[in-house]
Amino acid sequence: MSTIQTDKTRLPGRLEELGQVMMPRAIENDAVYQETVEMIDRLMSMPKLTKGQEVYLETLVQLVQAYEASHYPIEAGDLGGISALLHLLQENGMSASDLARLLGVHVSMGSKILNGERSLTVEHLLKLAQRFRVRPELFMPRYDAAAQQPGRKAKHKIADWKD
Repeated sequence: MSTIQTDKTRLPGRLEELGQVMMPRAIENDAVYQETVEMIDRLMSMPKLTKGQEVYLETLVQLVQAYEASHYPIEAGDLGGISALLHLLQENGMSASDLARLLGVHVSMGSKILNGERSLTVEHLLKLAQRFRVRPELFMPRYDAAAQQPGRKAKHKIADWKD
């Protein structure tokens, strides 16, 4: 692989120059996967991206997603709500504080959301879906309609929602 030494805190702004730092390529093993994820993390930590950096980042993300889908599939049959969120946070090395920053809320809210003390808003669901590239409804609790008795008005209780 042809790489150019660069300052660890600064990445080139042009797509062509980024390709010289690390050429996007099919990820065939965990070493290349880790290197690609580290570059994604560097780009994601930048306050503002150039158009070239955005295109480069999107390319790397797609390569990582393809590798993860074939090498680390997620069995999501019963996964939903907070369980799905916890799983994705863990897989991405994120903490409750990172969740709060992602959602743009006070740092203490991350833990409260994960503990079920606070609910996710529609805006939160959309941000999470975009960040983890999943459908927003993955983070919604699943309602167990069978728990409701016939003839009764639906009264949603916490016990009726499955995580």
